[in-house]
Amino acid sequence: MSDVRQHADDIHDQFSDHLDVDIDDVEQRLTTLVDEYKVPMDEARRSVTNHYLEEAGLEREDIAGGGSEAANVEDIDEPEQWIDLTAKVIELWEPRSDSIAQVGLLGDPTGTIKFTKWAKSDLPSLEEGGVYSLQNLVTDEYQGRYSVKLNSTTVVEELDEELEVGDDTSEVEGALVDMQSGSGLIKRCPNDDCTRVLQNGRCNEHGEVEGEFDLRIKGVLDDGIDAHEVIFDKDATEDLTGISLEEAKDMAMDALDTTVVADEITEKIVGTYYRIEGPTFGRYVLADDVEELDGPVDAEALLIRARSM
Repeated sequence: MSDVRQHADDIHDQFSDHLDVDIDDVEQRLTTLVDEYKVPMDEARRSVTNHYLEEAGLEREDIAGGGSEAANVEDIDEPEQWIDLTAKVIELWEPRSDSIAQVGLLGDPTGTIKFTKWAKSDLPSLEEGGVYSLQNLVTDEYQGRYSVKLNSTTVVEELDEELEVGDDTSEVEGALVDMQSGSGLIKRCPNDDCTRVLQNGRCNEHGEVEGEFDLRIKGVLDDGIDAHEVIFDKDATEDLTGISLEEAKDMAMDALDTTVVADEITEKIVGTYYRIEGPTFGRYVLADDVEELDGPVDAEALLIRARSM
């Protein structure tokens, strides 16, 4: 079976209970996007899936993920993956939307992660302190923080056992030697609990939308031996740079160019030493606590070394 046919078969299986879908039609749509328009297969698959979601009047969480795999919290480093997780409910928070039944924090021996349970999923309530086997979760990402979503296909089983929860906090220090693409003033999808970063005005899940501005830094911290990837969310970016989100929007408006914000931030912070502490999400350390150390340093020399590692 060809690679395109395999992807078509997976999509067909997802919608076979909801639509009279012809697998040849699915394959043709994928082939057109990949061969004629040179769209990467992952993006082509999302586009075709979104087409059938719209046709069926469904949300992404309403369909099965084509097979989920057992994972630990530390394994979660990519959005839109379907996984099984055994975890303990550490804490529950008050939902901010009527579309959300429960939101809180899950943990396993490798770390902790936020979870969201949709109201329409009609799943049993999770209790603080309870240990659960959760099958068919969907992973998501926001500002470097990964999360999982419980949906209508999720299977919840409470377990009569104890589970030790690990500490995933990291502390790194060194010179901030680079700002990665996607730093500065960005736009996110405005749909409830999506918040994906837009690419050319498009959300991978919801298509073309009117985005909402946000501020962040994706940086590389070099300690002379290793290069650590770190993320500063809006609040941390404002504290670090002294540039508020409103000021960043004004700067971009005056210049008719959002890249001026990243350039200004780069000038302020690259080459400075920091100690950063926070949870680890995939390959990133999220900057919850930041301390500026003595410096500055030769940023160009450190950058050359970091990129050669």
